[in-house]
Amino acid sequence: MASGPDQLALNHASTMGAALALLPIGSTFGYYWLPASFQEQLLIQFAPQLLAYMGLGLWATRMSHVQAQLGLERKKLRGGFRWGVMTGLLLGALNAFIILALYPSLGYDITFLMRTPHGQLPIFLMVPWVICGIALFVELNFRGFLLGRLAGLESHWRGADSSRRLAPLALAVSAFTFAFDPFLVNTFQHLHWIALWDGLIWGSIWLRTRNLYIAIVAHAIEVMVMYGAVRTAIG
Repeated sequence: MASGPDQLALNHASTMGAALALLPIGSTFGYYWLPASFQEQLLIQFAPQLLAYMGLGLWATRMSHVQAQLGLERKKLRGGFRWGVMTGLLLGALNAFIILALYPSLGYDITFLMRTPHGQLPIFLMVPWVICGIALFVELNFRGFLLGRLAGLESHWRGADSSRRLAPLALAVSAFTFAFDPFLVNTFQHLHWIALWDGLIWGSIWLRTRNLYIAIVAHAIEVMVMYGAVRTAIG
């Protein structure tokens, strides 16, 4: 166990990480208070994610055992792949049904998906390269960094071991931040609500297992299933 100056340095880095995580969260919800002319600018839509990646990079330079903090130890890879594939297939099938059957039955248009950047890219680029790249960076951002730092902050408030608690407030804040990411909302419109329960599920798994590989693989597999189903149905 760390003590003295080492413990102070660890506490400082942990506090800094929580503060850095609050910046993209604040900018995400602050975006919706901006005038419409500002909200339309792509750079402003990307600003929360850019702040998060900058924060992640700065935090990583100040922390030791970053892989363990994120849940990316090598020993977790095999289990992460196995459970990630299962989770991704289940969520992909469920969300594909919601997109292709439930939303249209409620009068929502889904054909706009073919006009999104994801829909216009060639299939051989999207599957698996772009999808896997997006899954990796998004999960590093929203689960590994944002949720992880918020969970640590919540456990500090509660005086509990963060590895043994679900951290419901951190989970909710990170999931809503994910679902209301400005670029995601502008790109996927009413479908952005799907990201809310995805964020809750992936976040719950990460908090319980501290294995980010599960969330990364589940995210990638789920999106591949949905992408394939949508392209087949309306492509």
